[in-house]
Amino acid sequence: MNQEYILSLKSIDTENYIDLYFFRPIGYQIARFLKHTPITPNMVTIFSIFVGAGTGFMFYFDNLTYNIIGILLLTLANILDCVDGQLARMTGIKSRIGRILDGFAGEIWFLLIYIGLALRLTDTYGTAWFFVPAVISGLSHILQANITDYYKTLHLYFESKEKGDEFQNKEQVRNQQHQMKNRPEKFLFSMYTIYTSLQEKMTPDLQQLLKWLQEKYGDDFPQEIRLSFCRQNARFMKRYIDFLTFNGRTIVLFLLVLSGYVWFYFIYEIIILNLILFLSIKKHEKMCCQILDQISRI
Repeated sequence: MNQEYILSLKSIDTENYIDLYFFRPIGYQIARFLKHTPITPNMVTIFSIFVGAGTGFMFYFDNLTYNIIGILLLTLANILDCVDGQLARMTGIKSRIGRILDGFAGEIWFLLIYIGLALRLTDTYGTAWFFVPAVISGLSHILQANITDYYKTLHLYFESKEKGDEFQNKEQVRNQQHQMKNRPEKFLFSMYTIYTSLQEKMTPDLQQLLKWLQEKYGDDFPQEIRLSFCRQNARFMKRYIDFLTFNGRTIVLFLLVLSGYVWFYFIYEIIILNLILFLSIKKHEKMCCQILDQISRI
């Protein structure tokens, strides 16, 4: 791996193998080309939303050709999702709005996919009750993506002060929202405030750890504490969080769409992935308690 490619990543620790050896390298090559053009990371993000949105339409049809096109569209959308972040790091063009848009992009893709699958099942079985698991799946997906993003951003916060500048608590987000005059930006930040509040509410032991560290050290944690946390958190993400990422869910989604058993995806999303989410939070909270117990004795 060359140095420029590594610097285009948030952190190797937060990347799973498929991203690291497939999506990110392709995204890096596209970002290298785009950095010499007027195209900005936010433009790439918005384009990725439209590309990924086509997947839901293609998955509505019980047709192999359309389904393969849908898979290719979602794959391309995820490559573009890599491009926007890599381009931002390569050019230094970063914005809070860009990060929020980037987070919402994936949720829009999957919202439309769930609608497409519900319509497909409604046509097949003659009942609209499939919209019930579709809605529950959508809400589950938002929650899972929320916590996954939080743990990954948290990891960057512990890696270094420079990488962790995206990690914010709800008060910081709320203060930024109050300073904004642009209504669309203010609305996005109001949504992000809710997003951040939910993250903190679901991780009370992590909040206790952060509070203790910030009261004692501010944002300048000792290096040994940073390294210890990152080592344990990286291991935790590989064991649990990778299942809740784009790759963890789309491998199953693609197989079920191609096989025709699309109804099972709602079961996978609602039961299996939510169970993994519950176990992930429980394991991470226990890890935070243990870390706080160890460092408070120092």
